[in-house]
Amino acid sequence: MNITTFSFPTTIHFGAGASRLVAAHLLEAGFRRPLVVSDRALALLPVMAEFKSHLDGLDAALFAGVFGNPTRSQVMAASAAYRAHRADCVIGFGGGAALDVAKVVGLAAMGPGDILDYAWDHPDVRPIANELPYFVAVPTTAGTGSEVGRSSVISEDGTHLKRVIFSPQLMARAVFADPELTLGLPPQVTAATGMDALTHNIESYLSPAWHPLCDGIALEGTRLAARALLVAFHAPGNLQARSDMMMASMMGAIAFQKDLGAVHSCAHALGAVCDMHHGLANALMIDTVLAWNHEAAPAKFDELAHACGLTGGQALVPWLRQLKADTGLAGPLSSHGVRREHIARLVEIATADICHRTNPRPCTAADFEKLFATAF
Repeated sequence: MNITTFSFPTTIHFGAGASRLVAAHLLEAGFRRPLVVSDRALALLPVMAEFKSHLDGLDAALFAGVFGNPTRSQVMAASAAYRAHRADCVIGFGGGAALDVAKVVGLAAMGPGDILDYAWDHPDVRPIANELPYFVAVPTTAGTGSEVGRSSVISEDGTHLKRVIFSPQLMARAVFADPELTLGLPPQVTAATGMDALTHNIESYLSPAWHPLCDGIALEGTRLAARALLVAFHAPGNLQARSDMMMASMMGAIAFQKDLGAVHSCAHALGAVCDMHHGLANALMIDTVLAWNHEAAPAKFDELAHACGLTGGQALVPWLRQLKADTGLAGPLSSHGVRREHIARLVEIATADICHRTNPRPCTAADFEKLFATAF
């Protein structure tokens, strides 16, 4: 194994085989009884059995009740499993949904009140007063970069509205980023999660907030994803492409400390109204929103185009449209389950979402109505 270890913003063990280091890490830190938090489908795949076979010396329990966009009820069920196992730490194993649940399992199990009381927009938001259980993250997709994030996005069960719990205390103590775990991803998951990573890098770079460190990371993350996504899609066993996408995913999540833009406000609305996969929602909206944004940041579009191997910022949106077509993510919203009567509610949720506050163009409800209508 050739594992590279670095800290930015947390300790990351990156490379093929890194997931095999989890047990030794936890044992050395004095932990014995982890709760592995994963999703329903992943738990049935050989990759889970393989991962569990490397947890020698640990008395691990599995919670595999995460599915779709993570919800409050999933968090509460996971917290009950944590208490029932008398767990002393948490391993998040999966994509962004599983990792978001894993981050707050200990908070739900040990903290007072309801888990959504800790959401940043709660009128009486609870502070995280107790030390949280030791948490390590093992991503199995290259998309959200949740493994290096400071937030957990949990949906309300009834409304599907996404609520954000944000605190540096939610960060993993260590990340084991193993691109081998992504080799078996279906092409459609590779595409949707890959577009999520690419969107994070592009939108964070376009944000007018001042953060030169994030700008540099976002441009390099864009370059990596631009060269690797199609390769990973068409040649899923290409370990270099899988490595590049996993790194691009983490870089996007680090970069969007600088915040995001209107693509994400639209995607959050699509997730709430249509329960759409977040990466797919970003993919369906990115070209429409970026075409509208171009006039506000032409120099940044030039830089992004250069990172993608293109000449001139005007080439970026056509390139994205072709990338979507080549990865099976093309088509209007109407071909992905969105109905015209959804648009009013989509506009309402997108307008209330905070991400567009750092869009390069100010975005009103009327603008969102036009964007959704164009994409429809």
